[in-house]
Amino acid sequence: MVTNNHVIEDADEIEVILQDGTKLPARLIGRDDKTDIALLQVESDEPLTPVEFGSSEELRVGDWVLAIGNPFGLGGTVTLGIVSAMNRDIGSGPYDAFIQTDAAINRGNSGGPLFNMAGEVIGVNTAIISPSGGSIGIGFAVPSDTVLQVIAQLREFGETRRGWLGVNIQEVTDDIAESLGLDGARGALVAGVTPGGPADAAGIERGDVIISFAGDEVPTARALPRMVASTPVGTEVEVVIVREGARETLSITLGRLEDGERVAGADGQNGDKGDGAPMTPEETRVLGLTLEELSDEARSQLSLADEVEGVLVREVDADSVAYSRGIRPGHVILEVGERPVAEPADVIGRIEDMRAASGAERREQVLFLIQTAEGQIRFIPIPLDE
Repeated sequence: MVTNNHVIEDADEIEVILQDGTKLPARLIGRDDKTDIALLQVESDEPLTPVEFGSSEELRVGDWVLAIGNPFGLGGTVTLGIVSAMNRDIGSGPYDAFIQTDAAINRGNSGGPLFNMAGEVIGVNTAIISPSGGSIGIGFAVPSDTVLQVIAQLREFGETRRGWLGVNIQEVTDDIAESLGLDGARGALVAGVTPGGPADAAGIERGDVIISFAGDEVPTARALPRMVASTPVGTEVEVVIVREGARETLSITLGRLEDGERVAGADGQNGDKGDGAPMTPEETRVLGLTLEELSDEARSQLSLADEVEGVLVREVDADSVAYSRGIRPGHVILEVGERPVAEPADVIGRIEDMRAASGAERREQVLFLIQTAEGQIRFIPIPLDE
């Protein structure tokens, strides 16, 4: 039996009720909170007829679909609608790619099937958007292709075993693409590399843009985690990156995501990061930022590791682009224009060099690599004429 993880995750006992009222005790085989899928096992004296899965990849916007569930405790209820959109990201997990439908889905439909007109299951009803709690025609189902991958692993291992690259990524916006000299906003920008992970071993570096994975184009950063996770652990794949305007192809052997998460948890940073930076007399202002050297006192206040090298942001003008894009006092500038910086003069010099560039080297934006007060690392583009 396939259902949603959120339906059974806090249960001490699980019971399945069939259409004729028969009640069967169920055993949890495995569950996956990232896709909200759980797999149960029941034993029945009478043979049970399974429904068939179809391919969600073949669905098109406008196709008719039929949802079955148990909304508001009414028992088996059938509703009809169309596919409104595919690959919806609703912010519920790293692998969001929901089927959106206007077939009425309400509370109690969770875990129920979404059928195509051939009677095949092409999704598992999972979520709704509704201010009232009732259907307003915006419901979401996990695609059957995703469900089949998850339940195959749960049946075999009792848990998921996803591929792992070992990078932190962010979207390539138009501003970031321009600052990197890319021909368009595509791919996934590497904001960090897990030490000792598969990407680290293969030579991927912070600032690289991943544009192809295992022969498939990476259209957005959101697409890459799904591509990696659906690739078996231990697979050797070719990854195409753009580094300082040049393409490179690297061969990477994928690790296991769950192992990588345990390593990240063990190495996670703890402690209060502080609210700001200490005052010093040596200050430099540029692009609305007041900068200073990263002193031992600042490291202590911000709980920074010894290996963090950069320039401290002490103040940010409230009307600057830097402020509007999220740079705040207490952040540390690690790189400017894909070059590491260690003191305010490095930041000023790099910006002046980029302003003086001409021709193909000329950029309208400069790319800052920032470490936030919470320890997150991300790229932020700032116009050079700010």
